[in-house]
Amino acid sequence: MPSSVEEVFAESPVFDGHNDLPWALRTKYSYNLESAQLCEVNPALHTDLPSLRAGGVGAQFWSVYVPSNMAPHAAVSATLEQIDCVYQLIDSFSDQLSLATTSAETEEAMRSGKIASLLGMEGGHSIDESLGTLRMMRRLGVSYMTLTHNHNTSWAASATGEPVDYGLTEFGRGVVAEMNRIGMLVDLSHVHERTMQDVLDVTDAPVIFSHSSCRGVYDHPRNVPDSILTQLADNGGVQMITFVPRFIREDADAVGINDVVAHIDHAREVAGINHIGIGGDFDGVPQGPRGLKRVSDYPALLKALADRGWSKAELSKLTSGNTLRVLHDAGV
Repeated sequence: MPSSVEEVFAESPVFDGHNDLPWALRTKYSYNLESAQLCEVNPALHTDLPSLRAGGVGAQFWSVYVPSNMAPHAAVSATLEQIDCVYQLIDSFSDQLSLATTSAETEEAMRSGKIASLLGMEGGHSIDESLGTLRMMRRLGVSYMTLTHNHNTSWAASATGEPVDYGLTEFGRGVVAEMNRIGMLVDLSHVHERTMQDVLDVTDAPVIFSHSSCRGVYDHPRNVPDSILTQLADNGGVQMITFVPRFIREDADAVGINDVVAHIDHAREVAGINHIGIGGDFDGVPQGPRGLKRVSDYPALLKALADRGWSKAELSKLTSGNTLRVLHDAGV
């Protein structure tokens, strides 16, 4: 690795926006952490403790995802089980992981050499149209909520949902306002372009895309259009580029590191160097791109960017600097 890349990992380790390990632990191991053998490299998963360390990860948003076609009341219970899984994970490996519910706790964990472990709730269905439930999720430590997953909610349109005549409804605008008030990041991955615009029109805080790529590179509804990216600078938010092959190019089986780099470079060009990050979506897809199969592969991505002329300061903004700033600016 170039010395600049090694220095980046030492000073600005990766702060990844989205990892679905909790769901993989639910579906593959029924939440039995001993069976998952996370203390060693587990080829059945993309994520384990040695691989996180090898990948230079210093902070991770663990997704507490449940399917968006669940009945809303069942989704709330299942989300609580996912949150419990992350707490069990942190308790079981407290020598390496540290719960982080605020920007200050995130920075302290990273300084201590532990992996700051934050919670991200993937879909507004998990609050069952209840601001009280939203507030309690924040009290439990959830630091962001993706407004939708693959289906619409009654108050926000999804990028892959059935056609509806709204982006955000009046209740949806109230959800965004309450998230701003309680210090919970608004995540616009998965939402419809109209929803993105409606949020940017009303939010008082920076937003994130926890795991999205660029529509200007590959025209997929899950990707972010340039018309939205150009507004991120004024908003102060960050787009965390994902590694999901089917969002990167049409021939998903052929996706490699250079295809991911193309999306990162595009986001940098349109939104600016201060508004990009990384959101791999490991353990949320069957496999990642060639060269980016596991959380241990982040160094290969940074090396590819360094080979294209990215400086240490620029790489440091991508890995964690921009996301840490957004956490602070949003009052998390």
